[in-house]
Amino acid sequence: MDRRAYLATVGAAVTAAVAGCPDGGLSESEFDVGMSANAFLPDTYEVDIGDTVVWGNNGSRGHTVTAYDGGIPADAAFFASGGYDDTAAARDAWANGGGGTIRAGETYEHTFDTPGDHRYFCIPHERDGMTGVVAVKE
Repeated sequence: MDRRAYLATVGAAVTAAVAGCPDGGLSESEFDVGMSANAFLPDTYEVDIGDTVVWGNNGSRGHTVTAYDGGIPADAAFFASGGYDDTAAARDAWANGGGGTIRAGETYEHTFDTPGDHRYFCIPHERDGMTGVVAVKE
């Protein structure tokens, strides 16, 4: 078999095997905000006070969900995958072993009890623009 025909056959088989399946194996009904290679989908998500938001890693790369210390309302609880108390602690944990990583097929959730915009990011993909907002309305 010639090389091009072989590669075309293998490519078709792989495409057929994974067609319609997200990399992480999560269905969209299992999360509110998805994580692609470099983006939260949607990047802005609106909820009511007391609602729980579930992020799902339906991609193939590890991600984090980390609040910006100055990007959440003054009375709001800080949130970060891994349970860290502030942005610096989350960044340090990531830098020293990948702390807070949400792997493909995993979820993270947080309940929002304070109205306002809650800005967050993915530590390893922040430079690529992977940021989001949970807008909590009264």
